[in-house]
Amino acid sequence: MLEASKLECVRGERRLFAGVSFRLDGGEMLYLQGRNGSGKTSLLRMLCGMTPAASGEIRWRGKPIRKLGEEFRSELCYLGHQNAIKEELTPLENLLSAARLAQEALDEDSALDALEQVGLHGREDLACRYLSQGQKRRAALARLVHEKRALWVLDEPYVALDTAAVDLVARLIGAHLQRGGLTVLTTHQSVAVPAGAVRELWLGTEEAGDARHALTEC
Repeated sequence: MLEASKLECVRGERRLFAGVSFRLDGGEMLYLQGRNGSGKTSLLRMLCGMTPAASGEIRWRGKPIRKLGEEFRSELCYLGHQNAIKEELTPLENLLSAARLAQEALDEDSALDALEQVGLHGREDLACRYLSQGQKRRAALARLVHEKRALWVLDEPYVALDTAAVDLVARLIGAHLQRGGLTVLTTHQSVAVPAGAVRELWLGTEEAGDARHALTEC
């Protein structure tokens, strides 16, 4: 269970949002929306413990994440807007390296299977600097194929992807929710996820601190 209580974000002298509260249980997804500059990425980073909130608290399984440390990070999968892959490495090397850094068991056959599923068959051993932007995004998203961590936080996961890849990522998220996982994501695209309940949190920019959310079922 992930719970946010009265979160506030301030950048410089500007308050991006305040009073943001929500709760997610297993099998639920938070779809974060708002205009550019409304604080979506800042909120994601807060939820990961990467950026402190000006006020408010985030709890994981009932405990503040600031006190959990590695215990929380071991259950978190974060994919930012940037791909976070090394250009000089191949998709296969990037995927295996990411698994090692996360202290997760991933053998080469499983990594190759993940890369094939995201459409990189035949490009597994090509340095990422030679890939298109869409292919680089696929290389980053290959982590999700065998990812078992309970909480996924995804910043614009569908960017630079074609329709087939968008559908694949939506299915991966849906399968994660069916297993009882939780997902928080931002996207400018309307994509149906085939499982779970979706909470929509809108960050407003007309007035500082304007935030609203609604629960819908899908």
